Amino acid sequence: MGRGGGFGPEEAFGPVGVVTADSATGRGAGDHRGVGRSRRAAAPTGSARPGDSRGPDGAEWNRRTAPEGWYDLRVCAIDTAEGDARARSWFRARTPYGADDLVTADTVLVPASADVYGDPPRELVDALREAHRRGARVVSLCSGAFTLAATGLLDGRTATTHWGYARLLGERYPAVRVDPSVLYVDHGDVITGAGATASIDVCLHLVRQDFGVEAANAVARRLVAPAHRPGGQAQFIQAPLPERTDDSLAPLLHWAAQRLAEPLTVADLARQAHTSPRTLIRRFHAATGTTPMQWLQAQRIARARELLEASDASVDRVAELCGLGTAANLRRRFTKAVGVPPNDYRRTFRARRVA
Repeated sequence: MGRGGGFGPEEAFGPVGVVTADSATGRGAGDHRGVGRSRRAAAPTGSARPGDSRGPDGAEWNRRTAPEGWYDLRVCAIDTAEGDARARSWFRARTPYGADDLVTADTVLVPASADVYGDPPRELVDALREAHRRGARVVSLCSGAFTLAATGLLDGRTATTHWGYARLLGERYPAVRVDPSVLYVDHGDVITGAGATASIDVCLHLVRQDFGVEAANAVARRLVAPAHRPGGQAQFIQAPLPERTDDSLAPLLHWAAQRLAEPLTVADLARQAHTSPRTLIRRFHAATGTTPMQWLQAQRIARARELLEASDASVDRVAELCGLGTAANLRRRFTKAVGVPPNDYRRTFRARRVA
């Protein structure tokens, strides 16, 4: 690993960023939880891989099929004379947007840093602080966490980055609690993501927050990506890939996803997979980085979100349909996972649709 912010042939931009702006349905300043934010921005770090700069808008979703109020993506060049977002050798993007556009955005994405050993441009650091002060949601991708850490916004918080940079991030910014094992960490106003593929997970997470599960699933299908990987899932699996493709868990996962309303146990899943519970747990962790019950929990929360968004079912009925049993259990687990209670989540979505 060299001094740059990317691995292999993926090189990073010069001081630039990605920003989004304006939409009629954005939420108010300082409202970092829940749904309804429709203006987006991605900021620069003296670096941004071309892939990183795409962000949620980079889902390449045709505007004719996107939800109303879809993101307006703007790439911002910071501290450059010509308004260029420059890769170290082979890529250049010219943009009319700069620091003023960044600080007025609703969401700022900080792409991978071109130099994780050096300090980011002071103008960029100041712009990120000002955007956050004005109520923006600030999101770092991969080694963009170094730029975000330089602002002080991560001090005293848990954050993540690509596991290959985690130790260096902790050494350079000791006030940050670095967790190298997870895909992303969401504090509401500040989000940090791990490597390149985890950046897709982060952006789908943003789409899910802003437009709901159905929209996020549609984007994931266009990207041919998993619709939802929880932020706490492991960044990488420290085990060899199975040599035989017939050991795939896909049939079991499909079977379980169709039966979320049932009180499934590890023993039930093992029986369906024709294996022992112990073997299933081992295979499950090797394939997904999580446990069978944690996976089921995430699927049930995702199903609850879909039902709250698209149906008039009572909270009690939603709890039954997604396998969480009682309304009290749904409220507790949903609030912990999503950040707002089920009824508040539903009201927010309906208010946004009316608007």
